[in-house]
Amino acid sequence: MQYLSTRGGGSPKRFCDILLEGLAEDGGLYLPETYPQVDAATLQRWRGLPYAELAFEILSLYIDDIPPEDLRRLCTQTYRAEVFGGKPAITPLHRLEAGLYIEELSNGPTLAFKDMAMQLLGALFEYELGRRGQELNILGATSGDTGSAAEYAMRGRAGIQVFMLSPHGRMSPFQQAQMFSLQDPNIHNLAVRGVFDDCQDIVKAVSNDLAYKKSRRIGTVNSINWARLLAQVVYYFAGYFAGTKSNGEKVSFTVPSGNFGNVCAGHVARSMGLPIEQLVVATNENDVLDEFFHTGRYAPRTAEHTHATSSPSMDISKASNFERFIADLFGRDGARVKAAFSAGSFAIEDLAALRRFGFVSGRSSHADRLDTIKACWEQHGRLIDPHTADGLKVALQRRQCGVPMIVLETALPAKFAETIEEAIGQPPSRPAGLAGIEALPKRVSVIDNDVAAVRAYLDTRIDTHADPR
Repeated sequence: MQYLSTRGGGSPKRFCDILLEGLAEDGGLYLPETYPQVDAATLQRWRGLPYAELAFEILSLYIDDIPPEDLRRLCTQTYRAEVFGGKPAITPLHRLEAGLYIEELSNGPTLAFKDMAMQLLGALFEYELGRRGQELNILGATSGDTGSAAEYAMRGRAGIQVFMLSPHGRMSPFQQAQMFSLQDPNIHNLAVRGVFDDCQDIVKAVSNDLAYKKSRRIGTVNSINWARLLAQVVYYFAGYFAGTKSNGEKVSFTVPSGNFGNVCAGHVARSMGLPIEQLVVATNENDVLDEFFHTGRYAPRTAEHTHATSSPSMDISKASNFERFIADLFGRDGARVKAAFSAGSFAIEDLAALRRFGFVSGRSSHADRLDTIKACWEQHGRLIDPHTADGLKVALQRRQCGVPMIVLETALPAKFAETIEEAIGQPPSRPAGLAGIEALPKRVSVIDNDVAAVRAYLDTRIDTHADPR
C-alpha cells in the first residue's frame, strides 16, 4: 500500500514512513492510493470478531511494512479490557430506544474517544522507533481531549518526547488537570495565549519548515497523522456489527465534529464498502462545517470569531482533516485541492455530490446541549457529555425510518461537570481514582501565540546532536 499527498506533491510512501512524518512535504495530508474494498463475504467473516482481531484485519489492509505477527501483537496488546474500563467489547453499543444507539468510545484511560486511536499510535511509534533506533519529538495541538489522550499514550515510552499546545484557559478544569498534572519528564505542556486554531496553525507552520522538522525529528499525533485516523475506522465496523443482524442492512452515524478527523474515519469506512446510509456531521456554535454541508461554502473563521462554548473540544473553525474528504470530492486532483486550501476559503456548486458521499449536517447550541443532556438522563437514565449531546440533538433531527442511527460518544460527562450540573442540577460521578484531580500539582508553561516562541522552547529541550537522520 502506497500513500500520496492530498496536494499531489512528492513521491508515494509506505505506511511506516508517513507514521513518523505527519504532514506531507508539500503541506498536504496523506491518503492511501485507493481504499481497499470489503465485500459481503469479508463482512461476514469479520462479524463477531473480538475488537483487537477486527482492528488487525482492517489495519492489515493498509499496513504491509509491519510483519503481520507484529501488527497482530500490537493490536492485541492495545485493545484489552484492562485498558478500556474493563469492557471486553471495548466499544459496546448502548440502546436508547428502538433504532437509536450510542456507541461507547470513552472507556479508555482519559475518558474520551481519542484513546481509541492514541493508545495504538503510542504502540506503533514505540515499535517503529525501536526498529529504526531513532527518537521522535511529537508536536501536537489540542482543544481538550487529544492532548491528554496523546500524553497518556506516550508517557514513559522510549525514544519519545511530547510537546502539546493547548489554548490557554479554554479547556475545562478537568481537561486541564488531566494534562497538566502529568509529571513524566518526556511530557511538556504549553498553554498558548490564543484559541485552538492558533495552536494548530503553529504546529502546521513548524511542520512545513522541512529542514527544521527534520533537524528536530518532529512528528505529530494530531488527526493529520493518517495512522490515527486509520485506527478510528475500526469502531465504525464494530458499531455496524453490533447494531445490525445481517450485512445487507444499512446504518447511519452521527458524529460530533470539530476537526473532522472522527467523521472522516467514517468516510473511509463507507468508501471501503461498509453500508453506511448517512454520515451526520454535528457541530456546535462554531458551525463552519454545517455551513459547508448546507451551502457548499467553506469559510474558516478567525480566532476572534471562534466561540468559546460548553462543548470546548469542538471550538474549532479550521478543520484540518477536512482536506482529506475534499481530495476525494475533487477526484484526487492535487492541484485543485492545493488551490482551494491555499486560498483559505472556497465553494463548490455540486451539493448533490455531498449527498452521494452520505454527508448531511446539523447544529447545536448551549441551550440545545442542556435540554438534550436533561432529556437523555430523564428519559433513558443515561448521562452524556456536552459533545455527545450535540450529536444526539442532531441525530434526532436526521434519523430516518427503518435505518438505525448510531451516535458516537465523545467523552464521559465527568470531564464537563459544570455543564452537567447546569443541565440536571447535580454534578456527574467520577471514576475511581480521579477525585480531586484539579488539586494535583501542575507542570505547564504559558507561552505567546508565536511560532518563534514555540521553536525557541523546543530548541532548549531537544538534543539536536542525537539520533541524526
